[in-house]
Amino acid sequence: MITHIVLFKLKDNSAESVETTAQVLRNMEGKIDELKSITVGLDVLHSERSYDIGLITTFESLDALAAYQIHPVHKKVIEHMTQVREASVSIDFES
Repeated sequence: MITHIVLFKLKDNSAESVETTAQVLRNMEGKIDELKSITVGLDVLHSERSYDIGLITTFESLDALAAYQIHPVHKKVIEHMTQVREASVSIDFES
């Protein structure tokens, strides 16, 4: 299994903006065959070093992760995230 984690810091981190973007991420569930699981979490501490949204997804293989990256549903999410994010960091590891 491959676990893919992304943290997003949004330009507008109001509760409404964060929830709207979290829903965009959640909407991928069930629409991309390669995506085995998805968890979207919202930051509760709001510290200086906090990011606003965490995304955890899992895939059967690196090939499945690669297919997810170019899937049309994911590409639409990328378009949204490009507009709203200030920064993001990610990690991919075998799990």
